[in-house]
Amino acid sequence: MKFPKETNRYCPHCNKKTLHKIKLVGTGGKRGTLTRGSISRAKKRGLGRGIGNKGKWGSKPAVSKFKRKTKTNKKTNIMYTCQTCKKSKYRQGRRNKRTGKLTQE
Repeated sequence: MKFPKETNRYCPHCNKKTLHKIKLVGTGGKRGTLTRGSISRAKKRGLGRGIGNKGKWGSKPAVSKFKRKTKTNKKTNIMYTCQTCKKSKYRQGRRNKRTGKLTQE
């Protein structure tokens, strides 16, 4: 995604508009393996094992490539760092339709 290196925006610490550096931040850690509703937790409970119809955990037919659900664009997490007070403001995942379009809020 293309975005400007710096922008002029409001800083809550300086209480005025200042120059901010923009940086893309990673989306965060991986999901825990034993979270509620996870497949590994269900397998530990003994679901999807044994004889007979496995139901939800059984084999599924191959999905055609046209029916696969994929996102056309990723969410981007943006970190704004004020150039005067050096404080950072984190902006969580925003989905940008076009490259270069960066929402200001």
